[in-house]
Amino acid sequence: MKERKRAASGSHKTNVIPVHWDATFFFERAVRSLDRYHYDKALKYFRRAVEYEPDNPVNHCNMAGILSEMGNYEESNRVLKRVVDELDPEMTECHFYMANNFANMEQYESAEDALIRYLELDAEGQFLEEAEEMMELLHYELERPMKLASVKAREGYFEHDQARAMLEEGKFVEAVRLLESIVEKNGEFLAARNNLALAYYYMGIFDKAMAAIQEVLAIEPGNLHALCNLAIFYQHESNEEALRPLVVQLCKMVPFHQEHVFKMATTMGILGEHGEAYRHFARLMREGALRADACLYHYTAVAAWNMGRMDEAERHWIQAGKLDPKSNVPDYYLELVERVRGGGEMATASYHYHLPFEEQFKLWEKSSEALPDHLKRDPLVRSSFFWALRHGDRSTKLQVIQALGMIADNEVKDALKSFIQEAQEDDYLKRIAIFVLRSMGVHESLNAILEGQETIIEHSRMPSRLPVWEEKWQDVLEAALSRMNKQYDLVQQHDLLTLWIEFLSRVYPDVPKLGKVEAWAAALEYLTAKMHRRTISYHEVSQRYGTSIATVSKCAKRIDEICGIKEKMKMVFPALSETSNES
Repeated sequence: MKERKRAASGSHKTNVIPVHWDATFFFERAVRSLDRYHYDKALKYFRRAVEYEPDNPVNHCNMAGILSEMGNYEESNRVLKRVVDELDPEMTECHFYMANNFANMEQYESAEDALIRYLELDAEGQFLEEAEEMMELLHYELERPMKLASVKAREGYFEHDQARAMLEEGKFVEAVRLLESIVEKNGEFLAARNNLALAYYYMGIFDKAMAAIQEVLAIEPGNLHALCNLAIFYQHESNEEALRPLVVQLCKMVPFHQEHVFKMATTMGILGEHGEAYRHFARLMREGALRADACLYHYTAVAAWNMGRMDEAERHWIQAGKLDPKSNVPDYYLELVERVRGGGEMATASYHYHLPFEEQFKLWEKSSEALPDHLKRDPLVRSSFFWALRHGDRSTKLQVIQALGMIADNEVKDALKSFIQEAQEDDYLKRIAIFVLRSMGVHESLNAILEGQETIIEHSRMPSRLPVWEEKWQDVLEAALSRMNKQYDLVQQHDLLTLWIEFLSRVYPDVPKLGKVEAWAAALEYLTAKMHRRTISYHEVSQRYGTSIATVSKCAKRIDEICGIKEKMKMVFPALSETSNES
């Protein structure tokens, strides 16, 4: 019997399959456990998978995921941190997982740090939408925007939004810097190229603006924004031959997206194609997306007005006034309607949603001597200043330099620093610009081209060929400029400085002892006022400077003897004659 059993056993073919235990085996077991919501078992199996393949970061991430599902957020983050610190720094999604864990622990500052690292490091953007939702949560919990610098998955997009904001604020130099860096990194980013072209255009750098647009059209010939910008550039150049066929082409286009419709409408308005502009603005009104925007009613009103539809324009401006009661723009144009109905001349209205420049500067003159904040921030005003600084006549540039001195922000400083390095610009204007920079608190060395030579202007108010510059000489300047600050413009202050340097240069080394600083300062102000045809007396300046009439008169006569002020006033003196007519 035993033998038969043994024989039967030997002849029987077994169905048992040997089990090969490895990481894959435990991974599959873990997944099955997860499907049945058996998290404890799943965690056990993932731990075993890690034991078999300790250098495989995916196994660690799986284990961290289970720990997070079980509410063990701290342990999950320890595992995830080991992955990015030791195993695979390229697994940037671990930072997103850690941000989730920190948020679940209500550690919002740490969640923000981890989320920022994810957004700045992850190129694929696998969890980009979820990250944006978390950003909203953190914004709410921290009661402030996130401290985010860039989004790797949207290379250049975040920076592009910053650049667009700069353009809207009139910070053209800063926008150009940022847009140039974006285009350098991502040449296919056409929106950045288009805005770079506009930034160049606003600054008056037309050759670069045209080149940037041509680069966009070389990549995408039908790019609507580029075609619209090109048409505006052709209009600026008065290139009617190139402009007309382009306008015909644009009129045949039917944009689909709201942004494209708006771009087409504003472009047609600028080109004087008011019927086409009205058609597109009316379409935006019908579609209703911007119906609560006072600007849209203004644009539609302007198109109607320029077509001669006065009643329709009036209706839209009334609605704009209701939507934006604090603005004086609708009221200005409604008054214009009444004037025209009363027999006044019907002038072309501007699409820009602000008062015409003439009206703005009338308000400025009435309000105070300082440039109002809303004009300082207005991108069109700033653009006009930058244009005039490059393309205006000498008198206009002189006025613009003074106006820029009232704005006195970093954008202005950059523009003036660039201006003084232009070889073709007038030296006198560049010296005024240097003086304005010093008046704005720019004390570092400045690079300039003066008299055709590259010059480094050291920390002083103005360059001087004197071998030394005595402290007492500076005291005289400070005494005069501090009292003139509110009563004289920057050009007049600069001319006082020039007069003082000229006097010292001519008498050097036999410079007077300057015992009474205030008397010499008063004499300089008196002579500067005379040069600019301002009414002034020795009695007035002596009182303000706390010195005697006789002493001021003596100092003034000494300066006049050396510098020949009276003789210069009788002849055409470029540094004085032009500005004297403006004082």
